[in-house]
Amino acid sequence: MNGKNNIAIGFLTMGLFMAYGFLLIYLRDFAPGKDEWANSYSLGKHFETRLAHVHGNLFAFLNILIGYLLLRFSDQLKNVKVISWLALSGLLMPIGILSEVYFGLPPVLVLVGAITMTGSVIWLGFAFLKMKAITQL
Repeated sequence: MNGKNNIAIGFLTMGLFMAYGFLLIYLRDFAPGKDEWANSYSLGKHFETRLAHVHGNLFAFLNILIGYLLLRFSDQLKNVKVISWLALSGLLMPIGILSEVYFGLPPVLVLVGAITMTGSVIWLGFAFLKMKAITQL
C-alpha cells in the first residue's frame, strides 16, 4: 500500500460523509421534531453528528492528499506503508463519533483515530524534511 488505497478510501469516505450531510439537513429542516433538533445545535447528538460530518470529510480529504503525496514521492520517502496505514486508521475518529451517538459506545475509536491521523501527518512532515530534494512537482 503506497497511497492508492488512501485516495480511493478517502474519496469513498468523503462521499459517504457528504451523503450523511443530507441526513443532517433532513433532521434540521424536514423531520418531525425539527425544532427541537435545531434548538440543540450546540448540545448532545446534534453537536456530535456535526462533529462526525466535519471530521469525516476533513479526514477523508487528508487521506486523499496524503495518498497522492505518498504515491508521488514513494521512492523518496521512508515508511510509506506505516504513514498510509496511520492515515487510514485516522478514519476511526469520525466513525467513533457516530458509534457513540447511535450505539452508545465509548470514545475509544475517537481517540485512536485522532492519534493515528495526527501521527501520520507529523510523520509525513518529518519524512519530507528528511527527503534530500524534490526534483519536480
